[in-house]
Order: sequence, then C-alpha cells, then structure tokens
Amino acid sequence: MGLEALIFDVDGTLAETEEAHRRALNETFRAFDLPWEWDQPTYRRLLRVMGGKERLRHFIEHDRPPQADRALAALGELHAAKNRRYAELVHEGAVTLRPGVERLIHQARAAGVRLAIATTTSLGNVEALLSTTLGADGPGLFETIAAGDSVAVKKPAPDIYLLALKRLALDPSEAIAFEDTVYGVRSAAAAGLRSVATPNFYTDDQDFSGAAAVFDSLGEADRPARWLAGAGRGQTMVTVEFLRTLMD
Repeated sequence: MGLEALIFDVDGTLAETEEAHRRALNETFRAFDLPWEWDQPTYRRLLRVMGGKERLRHFIEHDRPPQADRALAALGELHAAKNRRYAELVHEGAVTLRPGVERLIHQARAAGVRLAIATTTSLGNVEALLSTTLGADGPGLFETIAAGDSVAVKKPAPDIYLLALKRLALDPSEAIAFEDTVYGVRSAAAAGLRSVATPNFYTDDQDFSGAAAVFDSLGEADRPARWLAGAGRGQTMVTVEFLRTLMD
C-alpha cells in the first residue's frame, strides 16, 4: 500500500522540548516549596517513564524525596501547574522545532499526505507548541491529535497509535511514525507501524534497531541530516519521496 499519513510524536521529536519541561518542573517544585531539583542525569533516567504525570508519580513513589507524601497528595495540582509553566515557556520562545520538521510537514501536505500526532504529552502542551512554532493555524495542520490521557495505557503500549490510526481510518501499512525514543519506536511497532527515529540529547544512547531508519534530524538544505542506521544511507533530508521507499 502507498503512504497515506505521517504520525508524529511531539516531545523530543517535533521539537527539543525536554529542557523546557525540566525547567518548568524545577520552577514548579520551587513554587510548591519542594526541595527538589532534577538535573540532566536525573531527567534522562526518569524519561524512561512515559507520561509527565506518570513520571512525577514514579519519582515520588520510588525515589521517595523529602515531602513525598505531600507531593503525592497534590500530584494533579503539581502536574497542572507544571504544564501551565511549560506553556508559558513555549509562548516565550523557549522551544523551537527540530531541523526539517516544518519542511516535511509542508511537503507532506503539498503531496496530499495526511498528518497526525500520537503523544503522551497533554493536549494543551501540544497545542501551545504547534501554535507557537507553526502559527495560529499550526494545530489545524494535523487531521487528528491523539494526546495525553486519550488512552489508558501509555507508550510503549500501542494504544495511542491505534487511536490515531482509528481516527484516520487507515491501516498501519499506510502510515509512518516519527519518534525519538526506543519506547515510542516499540509503541509504533506494536501498532504495526514502520517508524523513523530521530534521537535527541536525552535519547541518543538508546537502541533504535526497531526503526526502519534512524537520522540525527529530518534535515534541511543548509542543515543536512546525518544517517545513523537502517534505510537511507546517503540521505541528507528525510523527504516524502524517501518515506515512500520505506513502504515497499
């Protein structure tokens, strides 16, 4: 079957969001008088847990930091406050799209290839990112946004991708997923999807052997992508034409 849709993860895939998330978390901890500070090694470790609220819960329950019980009781409030601060940082310009993302989005639309999102981050966070980086019409570029708590089980379970495919009314053989973590690649594979992986600072030590192709970015004419593994050796940009070759 031919290529009908591209389905994107958000955090770390569309944009390098993780440092903004980490900053929002640390500022929120201080606002709640919690004596916590997530440094980069801590955040890298905790990113193995999919979902922001789930990540916070895991930290509280397994690391048992000071005032863990108070924080656990206020988990929903804590997570909501962090999301508000993250959205403020996004609107302030703290997050930009990764190389090649905007180019591929517009190329896909021009070629009649549909766009969707499948992410564990909250819908509000997604909309803030898209409207800030792609303009007010950014969210409307995507036919469906499967986000946050739309499904009961987060990645690496396939549920969020299955939901996106259901909304698109497509077979997995008609779409390609874009991910930045091994957990996202596993989620896509469990849903029957091929994937292109673009690891980032926090995930470049993970095993992406399950992806059809791995690049350090999607690439621009003046910022070429570096091929890392799988299909596409010699490619300097991930294009619709290249993606169609992955469907054979």
